[in-house]
Amino acid sequence: MISLTEAQLMAWLSPILWPFLRILAVFTAAPVISSRAFPVRARIALAFLIALAAQASLPAQPVISLNGAEAWGAVVQQVGIGLAIGFVVRLVFAAFELAGDVVGFQMGLNFASFFDPSLNTQASATARFFGYMASLLFVVLNGHLMVLMAVVRSFEVFPVNQNFLEALSLMKLYGLGGELFASGFWIALPMLGMLMFANLALGIVSRVAPQMNIFAVGFPITLGVGLIGMAVTLPMLDRPFTALMERAIDIFTGR
Repeated sequence: MISLTEAQLMAWLSPILWPFLRILAVFTAAPVISSRAFPVRARIALAFLIALAAQASLPAQPVISLNGAEAWGAVVQQVGIGLAIGFVVRLVFAAFELAGDVVGFQMGLNFASFFDPSLNTQASATARFFGYMASLLFVVLNGHLMVLMAVVRSFEVFPVNQNFLEALSLMKLYGLGGELFASGFWIALPMLGMLMFANLALGIVSRVAPQMNIFAVGFPITLGVGLIGMAVTLPMLDRPFTALMERAIDIFTGR
């Protein structure tokens, strides 16, 4: 009769258990992959397949007994780091949505808002449009591969242990808040410049010809200028998206 000890089982399971937990946490928080249209069973199977395929690139994992308190600490660390990776990628999408909100406010389209079931909040039409563009860029520019690379490299920067708070302090996620607002305004800056010029021209016209109802013609003009600005700047969104993704991935790759 074949008998196996707990140490032998953990020696076999440890190389795949900890990467599986971290990857599954990433799939739970990262945009596009965490969509409700993606079945949970398929998400779990894909996380296990990636953890199995990444064994050749991962460092040796420590053997931690599941009966001790160290196992709970290791589980919390893997889930926390995985959620942090997904959260950072979500901030990249939030920068584009912020740019859409700012542009929609200047265009006068923020009243066209609807309920977003993925976030359980109200979202404007322009914010959702920029969010969809970010999702398309995420797939086209291999953003999913960059996320998987960050997960694999994170085991070198944040090895498996029980020090989740130490890993969280090294990430310095709080510094990404300022960069989020700065990046969103930089993305929206060309369209804001065009809209500001259009509003300035409308102000001059209202002073030169007071009899003209500037409120009746102002909205179609600002709307048209905003749509033209969006059409002109859309082909250039790949550069800020790539820069933001590289900035987010560098946190977990140790660069």
